[in-house]
Amino acid sequence: MTLPTVAATPEALQQLPTPARPRLDPADVVLPAGYRAEVVLAGLSMPCGMGVDDEGTVYVLEGGSTWPTRPHLPARILRLRPDGTLDTVGEEPLGGPRHIALRDGSAYVSAKGGHQSRIVRYDLADGGATVIVDGLPDGGWHEPGGPVFGPDGLMYFGQGSVSQNGVVLPQGYIVDLARHQRAHDVPGVDVTLTGNDVDSYDPTAPYPFYAHTGAFKPFGVPAEPGEVVRGQLKCSTGIWRAHPDGSDIELIAWGVRNPYGMVFAEDGELYVTDNDYEETGDRAIANDPDRVWRIDAARTPHGEVGTPAWYGFPDLCGDGLPVWHESHRPARGRPAEQLIADPLPEWAGPAVWLEQPHSALCGLDVSRSDAFGLRGRLLVAEWGTLAPMNSPREEDLDHGFRVVAVDPATGSAEPFMTNRHPGPASANGSGGIERPVDVKAAPDGSVYVLDFGVSTVDPSKHLSYGHTGVLWRVVRDGSGAAS
Repeated sequence: MTLPTVAATPEALQQLPTPARPRLDPADVVLPAGYRAEVVLAGLSMPCGMGVDDEGTVYVLEGGSTWPTRPHLPARILRLRPDGTLDTVGEEPLGGPRHIALRDGSAYVSAKGGHQSRIVRYDLADGGATVIVDGLPDGGWHEPGGPVFGPDGLMYFGQGSVSQNGVVLPQGYIVDLARHQRAHDVPGVDVTLTGNDVDSYDPTAPYPFYAHTGAFKPFGVPAEPGEVVRGQLKCSTGIWRAHPDGSDIELIAWGVRNPYGMVFAEDGELYVTDNDYEETGDRAIANDPDRVWRIDAARTPHGEVGTPAWYGFPDLCGDGLPVWHESHRPARGRPAEQLIADPLPEWAGPAVWLEQPHSALCGLDVSRSDAFGLRGRLLVAEWGTLAPMNSPREEDLDHGFRVVAVDPATGSAEPFMTNRHPGPASANGSGGIERPVDVKAAPDGSVYVLDFGVSTVDPSKHLSYGHTGVLWRVVRDGSGAAS
């Protein structure tokens, strides 16, 4: 279905009919010398991910009312052709689409689902949709990652944790318990539990009773010391690969808390973004850095990964230290205790790069263009903090809200796309970026940056606003004609 669009002048972008985000101004976006930003699409509703095909057609995935919103907003896959035509490829109403990969006339879309995520293949010629992977544990808290296709022709994809911090707790009630009361994390290998259950109030009871919940258990189900929980192929916090039709799924890694962004670099390495634990609730963890992992197991031939690599969830932070280490003791909430009994699985770290806590690393891509510059760097979208909801620390309030260029060879990074002042544009009354959620390099040498839109936070609530998302395009002088 073709959608109506209106060409907006720079003056019109200063007077948008969206009170939460009334203006857009590329002049308020800070980029390195020689680069400039422009607005391609405005008025998107909770955009989550995007893809660009070899002809320059851009696919944008809207989360819509899966947040939720009132009135209803569709969770749809939009297609913006080079001639400016905008149409809809399809909708994923249950949980919404998150990421897309384009290959051989098909679009491979990860969808969040209700309590299980999935991958759907769309035939771009006739719009037909086929579920090729299903049943990945997802209670609604964290996200699917990928799919992306590797140099081996296989499809790689991930799924984040069900719980925030390793145990299903009331702090996640609206997304975990209310939607599916039996949701819980699932390990990728057999683990023995310590029995360090977490005591919390029970929001599902008519009176304020306490509940005792163990790791890898539904809310209110305790774990016993020495209890063994069997690992499963379709675990939470996993990274998998399969043939393009979804067959021969292989788990290559687990313990990645929220593998939102996935990309293969030109050297064939698989890089994955991951988010930190929360400093709140009955298993609170402080000062856990966001990170980019390199998934070394992706270099192992298909079918030859014996034990999947472990990246730390639910017992290690991004720096490799235990969640109960003194440096990670919280200023708010109950300190975390060990969930998996010694010996812990062998850690697959260290990370390629560590970022400030609560920056919320999301989608990423690699610069593959000499004309654009920064070749080989990872361009990483930082959605931005949910503090003060998930951290009591003042220094966490402006982390994220930018795009950074990461050198995976040195573990260093530098800002690439920011506002003139820290934080989202709406907090400072500017027309710059709000919450970057994805980055994609285009075949013409430009780079697209997808901006989720306005999403405000205070100590008790989190509100996202429809029709405030934006697709930006960044060009270097001479690297592509302005749209």
